[in-house]
Amino acid sequence: MQAASVSVDAATYRWMRPLAVVAIGFVVTAAFQTDPGPGAHGQHLAVSVSLIVFALATIGVVRTADAATYVQLALLVLAVAAAVTLVGLQPTGPGFLGVFPAVSAAALRLPARTGAAVAALAVAALAVVWALFGHHPVTGVVLNEFGVAAFYLLATFARRYREANEQSQRLIVELEQTRAAHAHAAALGERQRLAREMHDVLAHALAGLVLNLEGARLIAQRGDADPMVAEAIGRAHRLAKTGLQEAQRAIGMLRDDTLPGPRRLAELAVEFEDDTAITCTFAVTGEAHDLGSDTNVTIYRVAQEALTNIRKHACPDRVELRLAYEPTGTRLIVEDFETRHRRPAPGGGTGYGITGMRERAALLGGTLTAGPDPDGFRVELWVPR
Repeated sequence: MQAASVSVDAATYRWMRPLAVVAIGFVVTAAFQTDPGPGAHGQHLAVSVSLIVFALATIGVVRTADAATYVQLALLVLAVAAAVTLVGLQPTGPGFLGVFPAVSAAALRLPARTGAAVAALAVAALAVVWALFGHHPVTGVVLNEFGVAAFYLLATFARRYREANEQSQRLIVELEQTRAAHAHAAALGERQRLAREMHDVLAHALAGLVLNLEGARLIAQRGDADPMVAEAIGRAHRLAKTGLQEAQRAIGMLRDDTLPGPRRLAELAVEFEDDTAITCTFAVTGEAHDLGSDTNVTIYRVAQEALTNIRKHACPDRVELRLAYEPTGTRLIVEDFETRHRRPAPGGGTGYGITGMRERAALLGGTLTAGPDPDGFRVELWVPR
């Protein structure tokens, strides 16, 4: 079993390090100032060895918070044994303070039963040593034992408080995830409902319009109608067909199908050229990077709306679409070059228009400028990266 199986929050036992430093410093300093007690001169060496073992074991306890349980248990038992040995060698010394960091760490890190066993071992060992070598009154021994037990209980309460906080945080995260899942499910259900309505009403109506315009175009071609009538009907047929395709794409978007983006700008330029017989080119500069779904859709919709405005308001010689991937953002330019005709100011039509394109750009923190230039009309979109 790894220590990772027992969740350890560094903020909960961060006081362990200063406690260990204070205990080591006080025990070592006081031990050298305390009489080792009666016996052979070799007790001085035994005290020194016990102090070294105690200091190393306590430092090891502090620095092995993520070690396996058996490693921590071995270090804690070694620290307790060294502290109890110091008590036996110096009954009036401060050795018993050395068990405080050990029992605190045991309560914080080890499984409950194992930590309680370490605390019980420390209390029992101190009682035995004091009974055999000490000359303390019973009241003092009992108070010292209660002090060790109090440190263990305090650390136990700290651990439970930490675990309660962790559980509360987990419950909050789960609640937020559940709410988000419900909101997503509700939004998805509404989108699917809208997709069905669009499919059953708008798409069917546009499909019927396409069929009727196709029939009218064939009749006009076979009859004596003015060629301009047949051309107008053909243009209306192509626009209706394009509208049907866009409706189908919108339905796909509502159903979480592939969203349109820059990769379809070339296709958009080809469709515009086929529909209007106006040369439309598309060029990309810079190194492509991930733009995000909202930016992808915005770039496509702005290009689409700009081309629609050109259909309505201009008779250009050619049209250019330019997409530039820049270090700080992405720039789209839709520009038509018109030498024979001037158009009225756009914005009188339906749909998003210039205002809608600006709103799309503003939602992404970008900008959109649109207006005439010496050669025609220019729409420029910039969105930050």
